[in-house]
Amino acid sequence: MPAILPLDRTHIKPGDRICAAISGGADSVALLLTLHAANATPRASLGIGLSALHIHHGLRGEEADADQRFVQDLCASLNIPLHLHRADVPTRIATTSEGLEEAARNLRYAYFTTLLTSNQADAILTAHTLDDQAETVLMKLLRGAWTEGLSAIHPVLNLPKGKILRPFLETPRADIEAFLQASNQPWCNDSSNADIAFTRNKIRHEILPQLRTLNPSLDQTLANLAELAREEESRWQTELSRILPQLLLPGKPVRGGGRSVSTTPGTSSISIELDRLRTLDPALRRRVLRAAARQLGARLSFDETSRLLALCGLRTDPTVAARTGSTLHLSHQLRADRSPRELRLFLHE
Repeated sequence: MPAILPLDRTHIKPGDRICAAISGGADSVALLLTLHAANATPRASLGIGLSALHIHHGLRGEEADADQRFVQDLCASLNIPLHLHRADVPTRIATTSEGLEEAARNLRYAYFTTLLTSNQADAILTAHTLDDQAETVLMKLLRGAWTEGLSAIHPVLNLPKGKILRPFLETPRADIEAFLQASNQPWCNDSSNADIAFTRNKIRHEILPQLRTLNPSLDQTLANLAELAREEESRWQTELSRILPQLLLPGKPVRGGGRSVSTTPGTSSISIELDRLRTLDPALRRRVLRAAARQLGARLSFDETSRLLALCGLRTDPTVAARTGSTLHLSHQLRADRSPRELRLFLHE
């Protein structure tokens, strides 16, 4: 067998119980083979307890059944324990109105969490590649993501118990397929990956190939953008953790001093003094407003944040009256009103 693929071992330590998610596709097959080989190398063994997991999503009929049989045979040949799970994506879509990709992802990660919380694994490894990262960044950009969205796929996702690792995130898909071909190792092809009705597939098969004619290193460029966004977001979160307790006020001010805070469920509110908000730079103002909304369980879009700034008199918007008594109706049942001194955010039940 040729040399194993590069593997980010930063967050893998001897004694860890590692479970590799394997669909049967090229990326996940290569991940499993690489982990198995690295764990068996006498001088540089990972020293891990290795298992695998496969999820049948209840889609693609016989093709998905064949993928599962392939994975079972591969794990048996490598003597790797396999966790099998059957998910029901169509039922979830019917009950949640999620898109197909979103529903499948949520069910996958729910099962990952189950394995971690039941002490069957310390970390779940997924085979996301450099190509996946580039596709995700571009998809987020097209959808108008903020900085945290542009951070795309994180190499490490820490959960309340355990973590999810992506050790192939810097590896191009072409290198993976070349490795498997040189190893005479077959893999499964998911026919749905060719359907350009899905946004990711359209980006993969049509948009990125065209953009690469302008920048052959585009995948790495987009991955670099994701890394910068992660670092920027981490820095901002540190700053917000420091200043938010000084800026965000509970409830409403009351005559004579102090604040009135309702204990009735669904009536909580957060206020920000306008004078304090005016002293902040534009980037920090946006961050503070979005953080306040998140504390109420809501997410602000770019336009909604701009309208809030206009309500505070910090931005011009002809559709917003920047005066005391004005109220904005935002998404997720979020409301905002302005008093002489404060902006108040609250949920309207």
